[in-house]
Amino acid sequence: MRLHGFGLSLDDPCDALHGVRVARFADALGSCLGWEDARLEAIRLAAVVHDIGKLSISQAVLRKPGTLTREELAQVRLHPSVGAWIASPVLSLRAVLPCILLHHERWDGDGYPTGRRRTAIPLEARLLAVVDAFDAMISDRPYRRAMPVACALDELERGAGTQFDPALAEAFVEAWRGGSLLAREQPRLRASTVFA
Repeated sequence: MRLHGFGLSLDDPCDALHGVRVARFADALGSCLGWEDARLEAIRLAAVVHDIGKLSISQAVLRKPGTLTREELAQVRLHPSVGAWIASPVLSLRAVLPCILLHHERWDGDGYPTGRRRTAIPLEARLLAVVDAFDAMISDRPYRRAMPVACALDELERGAGTQFDPALAEAFVEAWRGGSLLAREQPRLRASTVFA
């Protein structure tokens, strides 16, 4: 299914499964951190819909195999704000709006769209930033092939304290290398949660 006039294709595995994988990583990391069930349900929901703002980006930009121009990059950087705007009328998504809006903020303040830093970024959005980046790195993209998991883990370690919350990046890497992220049976997100 293609949403006519928009850049997101629900029949493209890159689009359709990214949110599901991010939800599984987020749930697993949250569980390792001892988060309660309600908080885990919220982070799974946020993960599934975090890129909904990409509906506003042209297919040509999303599928471009080369480097984005300054204008194209500016278009991409609007997707968290657009996503929060799209999701805001949906009552069941209101609690996760900060995750949708702030999942591209950086620990050092060089992220977007608001330039928040450190603990001014909600914990859930900081966790989502780690698992979203990890999944992006280990997935094929139009502009590059997937990197090996070991390299992606190294990138998370390098980005700890600059791009990522250092405690969350460290927790993810340790949990992955220790096998606890892979060993958990992943819960399913209830459809009624998204469409309530």
